[in-house]
Amino acid sequence: MKNILVTGAAGGIGTSLRKLLKGTYPNIRWSDIKKPDNLAADETFVAADLSKMADVEKIVAGIDGIVHLGGFSVEGPWDTILNANIVGCYNIFEAAYRANVKRIVFASSNHAVGFYPRSQKIGVNVTVHPDSRYGISKAFGEAVGAFYADKHGLRVTCLRIGNFGDAPLDKRRLSIWLKPEDLVQLIRIGLDHPDIKFEILYGASDNVDMWWDNSNARRFGYKPIGKAEQFVAQAMEAQKNLPADPVGDRFQGGPFCSAGYDADKRGG
Repeated sequence: MKNILVTGAAGGIGTSLRKLLKGTYPNIRWSDIKKPDNLAADETFVAADLSKMADVEKIVAGIDGIVHLGGFSVEGPWDTILNANIVGCYNIFEAAYRANVKRIVFASSNHAVGFYPRSQKIGVNVTVHPDSRYGISKAFGEAVGAFYADKHGLRVTCLRIGNFGDAPLDKRRLSIWLKPEDLVQLIRIGLDHPDIKFEILYGASDNVDMWWDNSNARRFGYKPIGKAEQFVAQAMEAQKNLPADPVGDRFQGGPFCSAGYDADKRGG
């Protein structure tokens, strides 16, 4: 991979990756709907609205591989999720196919499977159980990725990202924490590994209490260096400041599950 496109350049993950991926590939084109505030002079940036196919075709031209982080990164109104995460995601894959892009790494999310109970350890071959409209959009993206891999031969890696950051911030995130350097490992597997066709990998570090079986990532050489247990004391101290969440505490998606939840009341 010589020419890489990374969408979502102004977001939290994109901002971090602009430092961590520097020098990894010969040419990296960064894109977002708005220009990042701290764009360096040696960074190539092209603005694009992912809901507009013409914009997407412009940013994928001449690209070998795409890291698709762009979109609305939290729960939101349906129209927002639809345009940013669903229409935008389809446009990325379709434009990539038309432009003969070879690989796509899609930033999926743990929220595509957020309604699995915390007591159940899951692998990649489970039915999606999204916990939000945002989670629905990530399940959609995985399905679109599988379609373009199976139908058109794109090599696609979907990363069900947990909690990306320098340290896990509370009890839940001790189980799903992803050290930034470990995300770089996963992205490079998706862009470079010769055996990738279509794969789902969990975006999590080497966490003792992880809810996910990430053996599929390790099969491709993933060796995470982050260990959430190093941060247990500070995470549990922060947990004391959070309100009780009887529903969210049952499920892996946490507050994404409890927001608007009324299944127990409706019966059936």
